[in-house]
Amino acid sequence: MSALRAVPSAPAPPSRPAVPSAGAGFLTGLRVFSARSLKKSLRDGESMLMAILLPVFLMLIFTFVMGGAIDVGGGGREAYLAYVMPAVVLTAAGFGASYTAVVVSQDVTTGFMNRLRTMPFPAVTVLLGHTVSSMVRNLMATAVVFAVGFAVGFRTEASAGQLLASVGLILLWILAITVIFALLGLVAGSPESANGYGFVLLFLPYVSSGFAPVETMPGWLQGFAHYQPMTPVIDASRALMNGQDAGTDSFIAAVWCLGFMAVAVWIMAVVFPRKVAR
Repeated sequence: MSALRAVPSAPAPPSRPAVPSAGAGFLTGLRVFSARSLKKSLRDGESMLMAILLPVFLMLIFTFVMGGAIDVGGGGREAYLAYVMPAVVLTAAGFGASYTAVVVSQDVTTGFMNRLRTMPFPAVTVLLGHTVSSMVRNLMATAVVFAVGFAVGFRTEASAGQLLASVGLILLWILAITVIFALLGLVAGSPESANGYGFVLLFLPYVSSGFAPVETMPGWLQGFAHYQPMTPVIDASRALMNGQDAGTDSFIAAVWCLGFMAVAVWIMAVVFPRKVAR
């Protein structure tokens, strides 16, 4: 039997070098993680409900329980409702933004941030996605607070421009405090500690001109209440919301908000690469 000869196979074509994927861009990552964070927060019905109901109950308690006892220039409960409305809206923003600290801390402590570093897109879009989601949640809560306020008697003679300016100032503070809470979630050791650190900020509206005139407070407290950042934000929002001239308060409030954001973003830019690398 003759030996079988192996037929040489045709040479394989030269392999082409793999082209590295460019990955997702900044806008794509921002869209994906904004939607992720928003879906996660909407599924957490208890946190969403508390962020809305707590400020509403706060407004009703201050208006109908204390509104008749606190004198803000005459007018009874209706005048006090107009006085207290901006403080309630900004308090709602604080409670809504505090959730951001918790979810950012969860992403850090569970290793989610570390896993994102191996993927071809900017990992910082996770933080920005939480910020966008918090803005949406706070807008929803703000709309509910305004609706309940109008239902119980809040009225305004402000022009459309003044109302837009008031809402714009409120949105600027919401953005500032959301960035601050995102920073707290990034540096905190656990979601519980992140929530605790942010709880201090939630008391700022109560030690301001939000619920009572600064002049009615003890002398040792008036200095802090007058110069802390919430007072010009509330005073400017209140004046614009009620059709009055905000004076220099709107400028001071904007400087506070922009200053907070600049410092918080700078700290996050320093801490973020080191934090997620652990």
